[in-house]
Amino acid sequence: MEYTTFGKTGRKVSRLGYGGTVAGLKNYVHQFDPEEQKNKDQLIDAMQTAYGLGINYFDTAAGYGDGISERIFGEALVSIPQDKIFLATKADVGDALSARRSLERSLKNLRRDSIDLIQIHGTVYSDEQCEKLLAPGGMTEALEKAKAEGLVKHIGFTIECQNTALYRFIQSGRFDVMQIEYNLLFQHPYDPSWKSGSLYDAESQKVGIACMRTVTSGIFQRWIQMVNPANTFDYNPALIQFVLSNPLVDVALLGMRSAERVKANVSVCNDLDSRIDLDNLHTRYANKQAK
Repeated sequence: MEYTTFGKTGRKVSRLGYGGTVAGLKNYVHQFDPEEQKNKDQLIDAMQTAYGLGINYFDTAAGYGDGISERIFGEALVSIPQDKIFLATKADVGDALSARRSLERSLKNLRRDSIDLIQIHGTVYSDEQCEKLLAPGGMTEALEKAKAEGLVKHIGFTIECQNTALYRFIQSGRFDVMQIEYNLLFQHPYDPSWKSGSLYDAESQKVGIACMRTVTSGIFQRWIQMVNPANTFDYNPALIQFVLSNPLVDVALLGMRSAERVKANVSVCNDLDSRIDLDNLHTRYANKQAK
């Protein structure tokens, strides 16, 4: 397994992370109910297999099935010592009180006295929301207090767009980690031609970078099916390698519902020879041979 230093957290984390969406949301991308016992057992087996193969980054959220994902994570990882994994969850956007209550409930669900990372769980933030989250007495301050108490080690945020709030969060210096959408289809955060985008800004502030929707949450695959119905090629390895090939990405998150899928994805991650040169990929002009 490949590891990297996760920004200013200083922690060594696996570049492949176990994402908890599929362990909480019913019928996410594919038909699947995590509350069915056979499916729950399958998820637990997948998480334990992931740990056994070197994955130490596990990411879930209170909002994934109203705590279902957290409870499954808690059961699957309970026997693993705290210092052997990097365990992250999220609290839905709210005020200081709701953030505190969410964290306390998450700790109970995860069967831990403390966790490594709590993230503000959002998709898109308005300027007004951003102000409230960063204001004195707001949600960010509540999470900072929890950090001071030792309930969490690090604070982060999630976002699925590129807007003013994203850059304000990065520039505030108050967050250790950001989780954003970045993949073959959604390349806005990283433009190597101009060295611009939020990945560059986060890197300059030593903010750890985790990427969601690594294999596009099925969107790319549906597009291929629309334009080439007879296609049977498995694009998942290439999509994973695209994200892992980015030198600024610390962790590529993947939802994995079975041990077989975990093994396949770990094999892709370990195939370093299949990484690509993104600078070369984005070159627009052919190099001229010197005469």
